[in-house]
Amino acid sequence: MDLLNQLETILESDPLIDEVGFIHPSQFVTLHKECGESGNLSADGAFGSTNTKFWNRDHKLGISTEVLLPLCKAAKSAFMNVMKQYKMLSNLSDSKSEDENAMYVSSSSCQSFEDEVMKHSRALLLLSSDFGTAWNARKLVVLKEQQLSMFTDELLLSALVLSYSPKSEQAWSHRRWVIKIIAGKHLNLQQILAKESELVEKIAERSKMNYRAWNHRCWLVSYMTREQMLHELKRSRDWAGLHVADNSCFHYRRRLMLRILENKQEGDDCSYGVENYHVMKEELDLNEVLVKRYIGREALWLHRRFLSLMWIQHLTTMCGISCHSEQKTGIDNEINLFLDKELCLLDSCSVIQDTEFEDFKAQAMYSAIYFLWLVKQIPQLRKIEMHEKLKVGNLKNILHMTCSERSFLWDFLEER
Repeated sequence: MDLLNQLETILESDPLIDEVGFIHPSQFVTLHKECGESGNLSADGAFGSTNTKFWNRDHKLGISTEVLLPLCKAAKSAFMNVMKQYKMLSNLSDSKSEDENAMYVSSSSCQSFEDEVMKHSRALLLLSSDFGTAWNARKLVVLKEQQLSMFTDELLLSALVLSYSPKSEQAWSHRRWVIKIIAGKHLNLQQILAKESELVEKIAERSKMNYRAWNHRCWLVSYMTREQMLHELKRSRDWAGLHVADNSCFHYRRRLMLRILENKQEGDDCSYGVENYHVMKEELDLNEVLVKRYIGREALWLHRRFLSLMWIQHLTTMCGISCHSEQKTGIDNEINLFLDKELCLLDSCSVIQDTEFEDFKAQAMYSAIYFLWLVKQIPQLRKIEMHEKLKVGNLKNILHMTCSERSFLWDFLEER
Protein backbone atom coordinates (compact mmCIF):
# COMPACT_ATOMS: atom_id res chain seq x y z
CA MET A 1 0.00 0.00 0.00
CA ASP A 2 2.96 2.33 0.59
CA LEU A 3 4.08 1.69 -2.98
CA LEU A 4 0.57 2.43 -4.23
CA ASN A 5 0.50 5.70 -2.29
CA GLN A 6 3.83 6.68 -3.84
CA LEU A 7 2.57 5.91 -7.33
CA GLU A 8 -0.67 7.84 -6.85
CA THR A 9 1.22 10.78 -5.37
CA ILE A 10 3.42 10.93 -8.48
CA LEU A 11 0.39 10.75 -10.78
CA GLU A 12 -1.36 13.57 -8.91
CA SER A 13 1.74 15.78 -8.73
CA ASP A 14 2.44 15.47 -12.47
CA PRO A 15 -0.86 15.37 -14.40
CA LEU A 16 1.00 15.88 -17.70
CA ILE A 17 2.71 12.47 -17.68
CA ASP A 18 2.44 11.21 -21.26
CA GLU A 19 4.53 8.04 -21.19
CA VAL A 20 4.95 5.15 -18.77
CA GLY A 21 7.41 2.26 -18.90
CA PHE A 22 8.62 -0.61 -16.75
CA ILE A 23 12.30 -0.47 -15.79
CA HIS A 24 14.66 -3.10 -14.45
CA PRO A 25 16.03 -2.11 -11.01
CA SER A 26 19.60 -2.04 -12.34
CA GLN A 27 18.69 0.81 -14.69
CA PHE A 28 17.72 3.28 -11.98
CA VAL A 29 21.31 4.15 -11.12
CA THR A 30 22.05 4.97 -14.76
CA LEU A 31 18.88 7.06 -15.10
CA HIS A 32 19.70 9.14 -12.02
CA LYS A 33 23.28 9.70 -13.19
CA GLU A 34 22.14 10.78 -16.65
CA CYS A 35 19.80 13.29 -15.04
CA GLY A 36 22.62 14.65 -12.85
CA GLU A 37 21.02 13.49 -9.61
CA SER A 38 23.43 12.72 -6.81
CA GLY A 39 23.12 10.92 -3.53
CA ASN A 40 23.08 7.36 -2.36
CA LEU A 41 20.13 5.25 -3.43
CA SER A 42 18.04 4.21 -0.45
CA ALA A 43 17.16 0.58 -0.02
CA ASP A 44 13.46 1.26 0.59
CA GLY A 45 13.09 3.43 -2.52
CA ALA A 46 11.71 6.45 -0.71
CA PHE A 47 9.94 9.04 -2.84
CA GLY A 48 12.36 11.63 -4.21
CA SER A 49 15.52 11.84 -6.25
CA THR A 50 16.84 8.64 -4.67
CA ASN A 51 13.77 6.58 -5.51
CA THR A 52 14.59 3.05 -6.69
CA LYS A 53 10.98 2.06 -7.34
CA PHE A 54 9.72 4.97 -9.45
CA TRP A 55 11.36 7.44 -11.79
CA ASN A 56 9.57 10.61 -12.88
CA ARG A 57 11.14 13.32 -15.01
CA ASP A 58 10.09 15.41 -18.02
CA HIS A 59 6.57 14.00 -17.76
CA LYS A 60 7.85 10.42 -18.15
CA LEU A 61 7.14 7.75 -15.55
CA GLY A 62 9.23 4.64 -14.96
CA ILE A 63 8.13 1.84 -12.64
CA SER A 64 10.52 -0.83 -11.36
CA THR A 65 9.70 -4.33 -12.57
CA GLU A 66 10.63 -5.47 -9.07
CA VAL A 67 7.45 -4.00 -7.56
CA LEU A 68 4.94 -4.70 -10.34
CA LEU A 69 3.31 -7.75 -8.76
CA PRO A 70 2.81 -6.38 -5.20
CA LEU A 71 1.85 -2.99 -6.62
CA CYS A 72 -0.75 -4.49 -8.93
CA LYS A 73 -2.22 -6.56 -6.10
CA ALA A 74 -2.43 -3.49 -3.87
CA ALA A 75 -4.04 -1.39 -6.61
CA LYS A 76 -6.60 -4.08 -7.37
CA SER A 77 -7.44 -4.54 -3.69
CA ALA A 78 -7.81 -0.79 -3.09
CA PHE A 79 -9.95 -0.35 -6.19
CA MET A 80 -12.28 -3.27 -5.48
CA ASN A 81 -12.78 -2.14 -1.87
CA VAL A 82 -13.63 1.45 -2.73
CA MET A 83 -15.81 0.33 -5.64
CA LYS A 84 -17.82 -1.90 -3.31
CA GLN A 85 -18.36 0.99 -0.89
CA TYR A 86 -19.23 3.37 -3.72
CA LYS A 87 -21.92 1.00 -5.06
CA MET A 88 -23.39 0.56 -1.60
CA LEU A 89 -23.49 4.32 -1.15
CA SER A 90 -25.08 4.81 -4.57
CA ASN A 91 -27.74 2.17 -3.87
CA LEU A 92 -28.48 3.74 -0.52
CA SER A 93 -28.80 7.16 -2.11
CA ASP A 94 -31.18 5.81 -4.76
CA SER A 95 -33.44 4.17 -2.20
CA LYS A 96 -33.49 7.17 0.14
CA SER A 97 -36.68 8.63 -1.31
CA GLU A 98 -38.51 5.33 -0.73
CA ASP A 99 -37.13 4.57 2.74
CA GLU A 100 -37.47 7.55 5.05
CA ASN A 101 -35.42 5.78 7.74
CA ALA A 102 -32.38 5.39 5.49
CA MET A 103 -29.17 7.10 6.46
CA TYR A 104 -28.62 10.55 5.11
CA VAL A 105 -25.98 10.42 2.43
CA SER A 106 -24.33 13.73 1.72
CA SER A 107 -23.19 14.71 -1.73
CA SER A 108 -19.72 15.35 -0.31
CA SER A 109 -19.46 11.68 0.70
CA CYS A 110 -20.40 10.56 -2.81
CA GLN A 111 -17.86 12.93 -4.27
CA SER A 112 -15.19 11.59 -1.95
CA PHE A 113 -15.83 8.00 -3.02
CA GLU A 114 -15.91 8.99 -6.70
CA ASP A 115 -12.50 10.62 -6.31
CA GLU A 116 -11.17 7.45 -4.71
CA VAL A 117 -12.62 5.28 -7.50
CA MET A 118 -10.98 7.46 -10.15
CA LYS A 119 -7.66 7.56 -8.27
CA HIS A 120 -7.34 3.82 -7.67
CA SER A 121 -8.68 2.82 -11.10
CA ARG A 122 -6.10 5.05 -12.77
CA ALA A 123 -3.24 3.38 -10.91
CA LEU A 124 -4.67 -0.08 -11.59
CA LEU A 125 -5.08 0.54 -15.34
CA LEU A 126 -1.48 1.73 -15.65
CA LEU A 127 -0.46 -1.66 -14.27
CA SER A 128 -3.14 -3.82 -15.92
CA SER A 129 -4.43 -2.11 -19.07
CA ASP A 130 -7.20 -4.60 -19.89
CA PHE A 131 -8.90 -4.61 -16.49
CA GLY A 132 -12.39 -4.02 -17.87
CA THR A 133 -14.07 -3.44 -14.50
CA ALA A 134 -11.82 -0.43 -13.86
CA TRP A 135 -12.61 1.08 -17.27
CA ASN A 136 -16.34 0.56 -16.67
CA ALA A 137 -16.13 2.15 -13.22
CA ARG A 138 -14.62 5.26 -14.76
CA LYS A 139 -17.45 5.35 -17.32
CA LEU A 140 -20.02 5.32 -14.50
CA VAL A 141 -18.40 8.26 -12.71
CA VAL A 142 -17.80 10.30 -15.87
CA LEU A 143 -21.37 9.82 -17.09
CA LYS A 144 -22.69 10.94 -13.72
CA GLU A 145 -20.62 14.12 -13.64
CA GLN A 146 -20.87 15.01 -17.37
CA GLN A 147 -17.92 17.44 -17.19
CA LEU A 148 -15.84 18.22 -20.27
CA SER A 149 -12.63 18.21 -18.22
CA MET A 150 -13.34 14.62 -17.17
CA PHE A 151 -13.78 13.50 -20.78
CA THR A 152 -10.46 15.15 -21.59
CA ASP A 153 -8.84 13.36 -18.65
CA GLU A 154 -10.12 10.02 -19.98
CA LEU A 155 -8.45 10.66 -23.32
CA LEU A 156 -5.20 11.53 -21.52
CA LEU A 157 -5.34 8.40 -19.36
CA SER A 158 -6.06 6.03 -22.25
CA ALA A 159 -3.24 7.64 -24.25
CA LEU A 160 -0.93 7.06 -21.27
CA VAL A 161 -1.98 3.40 -21.13
CA LEU A 162 -1.39 3.04 -24.86
CA SER A 163 2.14 4.39 -24.45
CA TYR A 164 3.17 1.05 -22.92
CA SER A 165 0.36 -1.18 -24.21
CA PRO A 166 -0.36 0.07 -27.75
CA LYS A 167 -2.56 -2.93 -28.61
CA SER A 168 -4.84 -2.70 -25.59
CA GLU A 169 -8.36 -3.26 -26.94
CA GLN A 170 -9.92 -1.89 -23.73
CA ALA A 171 -7.99 1.39 -24.01
CA TRP A 172 -8.93 1.90 -27.67
CA SER A 173 -12.54 1.01 -26.92
CA HIS A 174 -12.61 3.52 -24.06
CA ARG A 175 -11.38 6.27 -26.38
CA ARG A 176 -14.17 5.52 -28.84
CA TRP A 177 -16.69 5.68 -26.01
CA VAL A 178 -15.41 9.11 -24.98
CA ILE A 179 -15.45 10.42 -28.56
CA LYS A 180 -19.05 9.23 -29.04
CA ILE A 181 -20.08 11.24 -25.98
CA ILE A 182 -18.17 14.29 -27.19
CA ALA A 183 -19.66 13.94 -30.67
CA GLY A 184 -23.15 14.08 -29.17
CA LYS A 185 -22.26 17.34 -27.45
CA HIS A 186 -20.46 18.82 -30.51
CA LEU A 187 -17.46 19.86 -28.42
CA ASN A 188 -14.43 20.65 -30.62
CA LEU A 189 -15.00 17.37 -32.45
CA GLN A 190 -12.95 18.11 -35.57
CA GLN A 191 -9.95 19.20 -33.52
CA ILE A 192 -10.20 16.05 -31.39
CA LEU A 193 -10.42 13.85 -34.52
CA ALA A 194 -7.26 15.45 -35.90
CA LYS A 195 -5.40 14.75 -32.65
CA GLU A 196 -6.71 11.18 -32.61
CA SER A 197 -5.39 10.60 -36.11
CA GLU A 198 -2.00 11.96 -35.10
CA LEU A 199 -1.96 9.69 -32.02
CA VAL A 200 -2.65 6.59 -34.12
CA GLU A 201 0.13 7.49 -36.55
CA LYS A 202 2.55 8.07 -33.68
CA ILE A 203 1.67 4.73 -32.07
CA ALA A 204 1.74 2.89 -35.41
CA GLU A 205 5.28 4.16 -35.93
CA ARG A 206 6.40 2.43 -32.72
CA SER A 207 4.11 -0.60 -32.85
CA LYS A 208 4.24 -2.22 -36.29
CA MET A 209 1.18 -3.93 -37.80
CA ASN A 210 -1.04 -2.57 -35.02
CA TYR A 211 -4.48 -3.59 -36.27
CA ARG A 212 -6.33 -2.13 -33.25
CA ALA A 213 -4.77 1.30 -33.73
CA TRP A 214 -5.61 1.41 -37.44
CA ASN A 215 -9.09 0.05 -36.79
CA HIS A 216 -9.61 2.97 -34.41
CA ARG A 217 -8.43 5.39 -37.09
CA CYS A 218 -10.83 3.84 -39.62
CA TRP A 219 -13.64 4.27 -37.10
CA LEU A 220 -12.86 7.99 -36.85
CA VAL A 221 -13.61 8.46 -40.55
CA SER A 222 -17.38 8.26 -39.98
CA TYR A 223 -17.17 11.48 -37.93
CA MET A 224 -15.00 13.42 -40.40
CA THR A 225 -16.13 16.09 -42.84
CA ARG A 226 -15.31 15.71 -46.53
CA GLU A 227 -12.56 18.33 -46.24
CA GLN A 228 -11.01 16.51 -43.29
CA MET A 229 -11.10 13.18 -45.15
CA LEU A 230 -9.33 14.73 -48.14
CA HIS A 231 -6.75 16.21 -45.78
CA GLU A 232 -6.22 12.84 -44.10
CA LEU A 233 -5.77 11.14 -47.47
CA LYS A 234 -3.10 13.65 -48.42
CA ARG A 235 -1.49 13.62 -44.99
CA SER A 236 -1.10 9.83 -44.79
CA ARG A 237 0.37 9.60 -48.30
CA ASP A 238 4.02 9.90 -47.22
CA TRP A 239 3.55 7.49 -44.30
CA ALA A 240 2.07 4.88 -46.63
CA GLY A 241 5.02 5.29 -48.99
CA LEU A 242 7.43 4.48 -46.15
CA HIS A 243 5.45 1.51 -44.79
CA VAL A 244 4.46 -0.40 -47.90
CA ALA A 245 4.18 -3.73 -46.07
CA ASP A 246 1.62 -2.42 -43.58
CA ASN A 247 -1.72 -3.34 -45.13
CA SER A 248 -3.60 -1.64 -42.29
CA CYS A 249 -2.43 1.75 -43.55
CA PHE A 250 -3.75 1.04 -47.05
CA HIS A 251 -6.98 -0.25 -45.55
CA TYR A 252 -7.33 3.16 -43.87
CA ARG A 253 -6.79 4.91 -47.20
CA ARG A 254 -9.44 2.70 -48.79
CA ARG A 255 -11.84 3.59 -46.00
CA LEU A 256 -11.21 7.29 -46.63
CA MET A 257 -11.69 6.94 -50.37
CA LEU A 258 -14.95 5.03 -50.03
CA ARG A 259 -16.36 7.69 -47.73
CA ILE A 260 -15.15 10.47 -50.04
CA LEU A 261 -16.80 8.82 -53.04
CA GLU A 262 -20.04 8.30 -51.11
CA ASN A 263 -20.14 11.78 -49.60
CA LYS A 264 -21.85 13.80 -52.31
CA GLN A 265 -22.07 17.54 -52.13
CA GLU A 266 -25.60 18.62 -52.91
CA GLY A 267 -25.96 21.13 -55.70
CA ASP A 268 -22.33 20.73 -56.78
CA ASP A 269 -22.29 17.37 -58.56
CA CYS A 270 -20.00 18.55 -61.37
CA SER A 271 -17.14 19.70 -59.15
CA TYR A 272 -17.73 16.70 -56.90
CA GLY A 273 -17.27 14.32 -59.84
CA VAL A 274 -14.10 16.08 -60.99
CA GLU A 275 -12.65 15.97 -57.48
CA ASN A 276 -13.40 12.27 -57.14
CA TYR A 277 -11.77 11.64 -60.51
CA HIS A 278 -8.55 13.30 -59.36
CA VAL A 279 -8.60 11.47 -56.01
CA MET A 280 -8.74 8.07 -57.71
CA LYS A 281 -6.26 9.04 -60.43
CA GLU A 282 -3.68 10.29 -57.93
CA GLU A 283 -4.01 7.15 -55.81
CA LEU A 284 -3.58 4.91 -58.86
CA ASP A 285 -0.47 6.82 -59.92
CA LEU A 286 0.96 6.65 -56.38
CA ASN A 287 0.32 2.91 -56.20
CA GLU A 288 2.04 2.30 -59.54
CA VAL A 289 5.10 4.23 -58.38
CA LEU A 290 5.28 2.21 -55.15
CA VAL A 291 4.74 -1.12 -56.94
CA LYS A 292 7.71 -0.43 -59.20
CA ARG A 293 9.87 0.96 -56.39
CA TYR A 294 9.24 -1.73 -53.79
CA ILE A 295 9.47 -5.16 -55.41
CA GLY A 296 7.24 -7.99 -54.26
CA ARG A 297 5.02 -6.24 -51.71
CA GLU A 298 1.64 -7.97 -51.62
CA ALA A 299 -0.12 -5.12 -49.76
CA LEU A 300 0.48 -2.84 -52.75
CA TRP A 301 -1.09 -5.31 -55.19
CA LEU A 302 -4.10 -5.83 -52.93
CA HIS A 303 -4.54 -2.08 -52.75
CA ARG A 304 -4.37 -1.89 -56.54
CA ARG A 305 -7.27 -4.33 -56.83
CA PHE A 306 -9.46 -1.93 -54.89
CA LEU A 307 -8.29 1.06 -56.93
CA SER A 308 -8.77 -0.68 -60.27
CA LEU A 309 -12.27 -1.83 -59.34
CA MET A 310 -13.25 1.69 -58.26
CA TRP A 311 -11.75 3.15 -61.42
CA ILE A 312 -13.54 0.71 -63.76
CA GLN A 313 -16.85 1.20 -61.97
CA HIS A 314 -16.45 4.96 -62.08
CA LEU A 315 -15.70 5.05 -65.82
CA THR A 316 -18.37 2.48 -66.65
CA THR A 317 -20.98 4.45 -64.69
CA MET A 318 -20.01 7.69 -66.41
CA CYS A 319 -20.26 6.00 -69.81
CA GLY A 320 -23.71 4.63 -68.94
CA ILE A 321 -25.19 7.97 -67.84
CA SER A 322 -23.61 10.06 -70.60
CA CYS A 323 -26.03 11.26 -73.30
CA HIS A 324 -23.43 12.62 -75.71
CA SER A 325 -21.76 10.22 -78.12
CA GLU A 326 -18.52 12.26 -78.07
CA GLN A 327 -18.33 12.04 -74.28
CA LYS A 328 -19.05 8.30 -74.38
CA THR A 329 -16.25 7.86 -76.91
CA GLY A 330 -13.87 9.78 -74.67
CA ILE A 331 -14.74 7.65 -71.64
CA ASP A 332 -14.45 4.50 -73.74
CA ASN A 333 -10.98 5.56 -74.85
CA GLU A 334 -10.01 6.22 -71.24
CA ILE A 335 -11.03 2.68 -70.26
CA ASN A 336 -8.90 1.30 -73.10
CA LEU A 337 -6.02 3.51 -72.04
CA PHE A 338 -6.29 2.24 -68.46
CA LEU A 339 -6.26 -1.41 -69.58
CA ASP A 340 -3.28 -0.78 -71.87
CA LYS A 341 -1.37 0.81 -68.97
CA GLU A 342 -2.15 -2.19 -66.79
CA LEU A 343 -0.74 -4.48 -69.49
CA CYS A 344 2.44 -2.41 -69.56
CA LEU A 345 2.64 -2.77 -65.78
CA LEU A 346 2.31 -6.55 -66.16
CA ASP A 347 5.13 -6.63 -68.73
CA SER A 348 7.46 -4.62 -66.47
CA CYS A 349 6.67 -6.60 -63.30
CA SER A 350 6.69 -10.11 -64.76
CA VAL A 351 10.40 -10.02 -65.67
CA ILE A 352 12.43 -11.99 -63.12
CA GLN A 353 15.76 -10.18 -63.20
CA ASP A 354 17.43 -12.25 -60.49
CA THR A 355 16.29 -15.81 -59.78
CA GLU A 356 18.09 -15.82 -56.41
CA PHE A 357 16.26 -12.72 -55.26
CA GLU A 358 12.85 -14.01 -54.14
CA ASP A 359 11.18 -10.62 -54.26
CA PHE A 360 11.35 -10.61 -58.08
CA LYS A 361 9.53 -13.96 -58.14
CA ALA A 362 6.94 -12.61 -55.72
CA GLN A 363 6.48 -9.51 -57.88
CA ALA A 364 5.88 -11.63 -60.99
CA MET A 365 3.44 -13.87 -59.12
CA TYR A 366 1.44 -10.99 -57.63
CA SER A 367 1.25 -9.22 -60.99
CA ALA A 368 0.02 -12.37 -62.76
CA ILE A 369 -2.62 -13.10 -60.12
CA TYR A 370 -3.69 -9.45 -60.20
CA PHE A 371 -4.34 -9.62 -63.94
CA LEU A 372 -6.21 -12.90 -63.63
CA TRP A 373 -8.44 -11.08 -61.17
CA LEU A 374 -8.69 -7.97 -63.36
CA VAL A 375 -10.07 -9.88 -66.35
CA LYS A 376 -13.08 -10.91 -64.28
CA GLN A 377 -13.84 -7.31 -63.35
CA ILE A 378 -13.97 -5.69 -66.80
CA PRO A 379 -17.23 -5.47 -68.81
CA GLN A 380 -18.11 -8.59 -70.79
CA LEU A 381 -17.79 -6.83 -74.15
CA ARG A 382 -14.13 -6.09 -73.48
CA LYS A 383 -13.10 -9.51 -72.22
CA ILE A 384 -12.44 -11.04 -75.65
CA GLU A 385 -10.12 -8.19 -76.56
CA MET A 386 -8.44 -8.42 -73.17
CA HIS A 387 -7.93 -12.16 -73.56
CA GLU A 388 -6.05 -11.59 -76.81
CA LYS A 389 -3.85 -8.87 -75.34
CA LEU A 390 -3.02 -10.79 -72.18
CA LYS A 391 -1.42 -13.70 -74.03
CA VAL A 392 -2.58 -16.52 -71.80
CA GLY A 393 0.55 -18.55 -72.37
CA ASN A 394 2.75 -15.91 -70.75
CA LEU A 395 0.62 -15.80 -67.64
CA LYS A 396 0.65 -19.59 -67.48
CA ASN A 397 4.44 -19.65 -67.66
CA ILE A 398 4.70 -17.02 -64.92
CA LEU A 399 2.41 -18.99 -62.63
CA HIS A 400 4.25 -22.25 -63.28
CA MET A 401 7.58 -20.56 -62.58
CA THR A 402 6.61 -18.64 -59.46
CA CYS A 403 3.84 -20.71 -57.87
CA SER A 404 3.11 -24.01 -59.55
CA GLU A 405 0.47 -24.82 -56.93
CA ARG A 406 -1.63 -21.88 -58.21
CA SER A 407 -1.22 -22.48 -61.93
CA PHE A 408 -4.81 -23.76 -62.13
CA LEU A 409 -5.91 -20.13 -61.87
CA TRP A 410 -5.15 -19.49 -65.52
CA ASP A 411 -7.77 -22.03 -66.68
CA PHE A 412 -10.67 -19.58 -66.44
CA LEU A 413 -8.99 -17.36 -69.01
CA GLU A 414 -9.91 -19.86 -71.67
CA GLU A 415 -13.60 -19.53 -70.81
CA ARG A 416 -15.66 -17.34 -73.14
